[in-house]
Amino acid sequence: MKLQGVGRRYGLGGPWVLRGVDLGLTAGTLVRVEGGNGSGKSTLLRLLAGIDTPTEGQLTDRLRTAYVPERFPVSMPFTAAGYLVNLGRVHGLSSAVAADRAVEWLDRFGAGEHARTQMSELSKGTSQKVAVAQALLAEAELLVLDEAWTGLDAMARTELDLAVRERVAAGGTVVFVDHDPRRLAGVADEVYAVTDLTLVRREGEDPVPADDDGPRVRIVAAGPEGALPPAGLPGAPVCEPGEDGSVLLSAEQTYSDELLRALLTARPAWHIREVRTEAVPLPGTAPSPVEPSVTEPCVTEPSAAEPSTTAASASEASASAASTSGTTTGRSSR
Repeated sequence: MKLQGVGRRYGLGGPWVLRGVDLGLTAGTLVRVEGGNGSGKSTLLRLLAGIDTPTEGQLTDRLRTAYVPERFPVSMPFTAAGYLVNLGRVHGLSSAVAADRAVEWLDRFGAGEHARTQMSELSKGTSQKVAVAQALLAEAELLVLDEAWTGLDAMARTELDLAVRERVAAGGTVVFVDHDPRRLAGVADEVYAVTDLTLVRREGEDPVPADDDGPRVRIVAAGPEGALPPAGLPGAPVCEPGEDGSVLLSAEQTYSDELLRALLTARPAWHIREVRTEAVPLPGTAPSPVEPSVTEPCVTEPSAAEPSTTAASASEASASAASTSGTTTGRSSR
């Protein structure tokens, strides 16, 4: 799929939003698009998705595309599963295949219990899960994601990260925008920035801070009485036992979503009580006092008890990974 000299403006004689955009998309690639608010990122994604057409230039070799918009309409006369089946049929799936995939993706995102709920009655977070599911069930050649992670809980964000990797590994192309600079950090094959009305390729992503320099996520979790944390936890977290039977796990912040997912989907399940991030101090400033660091790695269950890949306990998680700008606390209750 190619864009050559593409420009877009709205209305006769209106100001240009994009101009002179050249871009080639190849199979099996993950492309990140960056830019400030109002820079034209969403317009570019709408052009790629076929929602908008270029005012000038050419867009050729269009791919079969699925799209998650920045704002997803929820006032539709469907149940969640009914909407997904209809969208699957639009993409050329049979009703049976679309129904199976609808169940699969709702379950993966922890929204299976809402399959028969009317779209207008869904919470914002569950609506976003449906928005993502409708794009993923099509197994499209091009997947376009405009802030698709916004509104998802920690487990669902991790599941979407995994789904993106799966789509690329299967030969699909994924183009995404996300406000979190650490989203899929180090994974994107190409990174572009929308600036001065056009698209500029970056030579490389900013490196993810190392353990000693970057923020760390600290998760307070509780498992069954006497249970050890699951084996093989992402980020090789260090642990500190709590007086109430909980465990404080500390790991590099980039592993927060994966670590939360591993805890939430373990068998037996672990329950998240608190999530917070220790922010990185600005250059030239002293770091804020924090609790003494833990240097011993987690003692875990034997490898035979590795966590399941199911998401049955996802509905119990309301904790989300904190942003790197400060310290955020979240709690979930059973």
